[in-house]
Amino acid sequence: MKDKIILSEKDFREQIRDLCKLFGWKFHFTWLAIHSPKGFPDLVLRNLEQKRIIFCELKTEKGIITPSQQEWHDDLIACGQEAYIWRPSQLEEIIEVLQNA
Repeated sequence: MKDKIILSEKDFREQIRDLCKLFGWKFHFTWLAIHSPKGFPDLVLRNLEQKRIIFCELKTEKGIITPSQQEWHDDLIACGQEAYIWRPSQLEEIIEVLQNA
């Protein structure tokens, strides 16, 4: 049985930032969501070597995706963009995404 992962969204974001540094990604997040469109993803990551941009919505294990967050996610996917909704328990998958071209 997997151990439960209890991590705040802020701590999870810092964990993702550390992984970005390790794998050569530039990391951007909006400090105050009031300056972003409602539901816009928490992070935009870019890797020039891999020629990729990733949009990420971060949630705690129990965090709920709002309708506007889901709409942004679905719209980005529909436009051919790489978009994810990540939770701390998905760390292995996140590492794989950031490592692979």
